Amino acid sequence: MLTSDFDYSLPQELIAQKPLPQRHQSKMMVLNRRNEEIIHSKFKALPRFLKKGDVLVLNNTRVIPAKAWGKTGRKEMEFLFLKESQEGLWEVLCRPAKRAKLGDIISFSAGFEGKIIEFGREGKRVIRFSSADVLKKLKKAGFAPLPPYIKRKGKNEKLRALDLERYQTVFSKKEGAIAAPTAGLHFTTKILEEIQSKGVEIVQITLDVGLATFQPVRIKRIENHRMLEENYFISRKAAQIINNAKKEDRSVVAVGTTSVRALESAYRDRKVRSGQASTELFIYPGYAFKVVDTLLTNFHLPKSTLLMLVAAFSGRDFIKKAYRKAISEKYRFYSYGDCMLVL
Repeated sequence: MLTSDFDYSLPQELIAQKPLPQRHQSKMMVLNRRNEEIIHSKFKALPRFLKKGDVLVLNNTRVIPAKAWGKTGRKEMEFLFLKESQEGLWEVLCRPAKRAKLGDIISFSAGFEGKIIEFGREGKRVIRFSSADVLKKLKKAGFAPLPPYIKRKGKNEKLRALDLERYQTVFSKKEGAIAAPTAGLHFTTKILEEIQSKGVEIVQITLDVGLATFQPVRIKRIENHRMLEENYFISRKAAQIINNAKKEDRSVVAVGTTSVRALESAYRDRKVRSGQASTELFIYPGYAFKVVDTLLTNFHLPKSTLLMLVAAFSGRDFIKKAYRKAISEKYRFYSYGDCMLVL
């Protein structure tokens, strides 16, 4: 199967640059896989599409303010803090990468500094910081790690505050993600309460969204693509609720592709296993889903692994038709955009 099979053209004006004033105002395209019907709805109508006994699975990972600017001498660079491998030791990406040389001391705007001690793969750098409370300092001065298609000019403090609030789900808990599980951005506390009042069980799992989620597919045939590793955690209680639903033929509704990957990765010996683990699962057409029955997701980039996962769940031809319809109906695309419910 070719990567080009998942390409499409999108007018630039349909890429959402800011969130809507209210989270629940997003449009929601509803796809019925059984008869290939497409319904145009609103996210606030989501409870009407769920049934008593359904299990709604949320990814409660919390995005860290991972973007910051640092200087070596007079040269300023943009840094993306990926993860802390041990106390005071961080793996980062920076641009322009050629400015960050081994041994350089980088001074950050939040009033801390570190030394580049190692070059990693794919342009990564490892920085040793003199302070162990790097995350605490990032919370004071860091910016939301928005994807590059959301344009921000410099260090706009007003937009910083907006993005730190809205590029985060209302149910986020566990810090560790460098990108938001964007299908979850539409939820409000009120809508979650309405869903629960219908008799839908809500469970939370964690997949720390990392580079794997937005890693580009650079090869011709998708079967040869290899996903990077991401960590996930499923509690014993959450696994039990999901497994009971599967036994009783009740629907498991995954919110976002990250929830899908965690659930499908954890499925072994005919049930979802609890615990902490890592996954490199790449889902593309031909994959047989074992856990997820319904999917809520945003609209994804051309030729991305996220679009391939949705195509595997919905059917490639049907998802192409749906995306053409979304473009003609001027849906808002990507992280701050509208959503799609696949039944």
